[in-house]
Amino acid sequence: MKPTLFVLAAGMGSRYGGLKQLDGVGPSGQTIMDYSIYDAVKSGFGKIVFVIRHDFEEEFRTKVLSKYEGHVPVEVVFQSVDALPEGFTVPAERTKPWGTNHAVLMGADVIKEPFAVINADDFYGRDAFEVMATYLKDLPEDSKGKYCMVAFHLGNTMTENGSVSRGVCSVDANGHLKDVVERTAISFDADHKITFTDENGEKVYSEAETPVSMNLWGFTPDYFDYSKREFVDFLTKSIDTPKSEFFIPLVVDTLIKSGEATVDVLSTTSRWFGVTYSEDRPGVVANLARLHAEGVYPEKLF
Repeated sequence: MKPTLFVLAAGMGSRYGGLKQLDGVGPSGQTIMDYSIYDAVKSGFGKIVFVIRHDFEEEFRTKVLSKYEGHVPVEVVFQSVDALPEGFTVPAERTKPWGTNHAVLMGADVIKEPFAVINADDFYGRDAFEVMATYLKDLPEDSKGKYCMVAFHLGNTMTENGSVSRGVCSVDANGHLKDVVERTAISFDADHKITFTDENGEKVYSEAETPVSMNLWGFTPDYFDYSKREFVDFLTKSIDTPKSEFFIPLVVDTLIKSGEATVDVLSTTSRWFGVTYSEDRPGVVANLARLHAEGVYPEKLF
């Protein structure tokens, strides 16, 4: 069975004020998401599922889904703040949904095969999708608790235009993920060395090869059952904290520590990029033009 690609797109409207992530950055107006879908299909993914919000469904279907018709099966699910387990109600002060793993939960009814999770507005590169697809396709049938993530080299995720935050991965001797620690204020110093500020406020240097998570995860469907359980626990503890979020690494960390799952850390040669800052856009446009010129992508993707 071919794996499914699950695209987290529910935050598209809120972060950019309308669907500005659909601005064309490719030579023929392609969006970053178009490249992810193209690479996923070429790598062997058999279905695409988008999680979006109801308030931009019509625009999303018109501008996004229509272009993929005839190329790959597509489904849409919806994330909303009131999508809660029985017995819970939305606090009056809560205005936004509950985070990335809440978004993942929305796919439980339509995804019955191994699946990968990506952000809608990040460019991951062909190799990253091929590595992920190979892993998921090679899993024994009915595998449970054997997950993966594609880790990028930190140096392949940097911007010259400011600082970034990254989830720095610790890996054990078996190649399994131990934990992901969020590091902030990662940037180049005057000598173009990578530095970040640690929990003590100290400046620390980091190697370019340091593995980091860019939210490219691989799961089997049992992950939904664990997520439902952990969401109830999360809400019990944090439902009255207005900005609390139910993140993917939170659930993954719980399952690793409980011994219920392992997460293989896969390496990629791909270079991640995205428009973290407005100044990043020309570089993204130039990178994509180069990839087209080198024949990695055809003139028309869909």
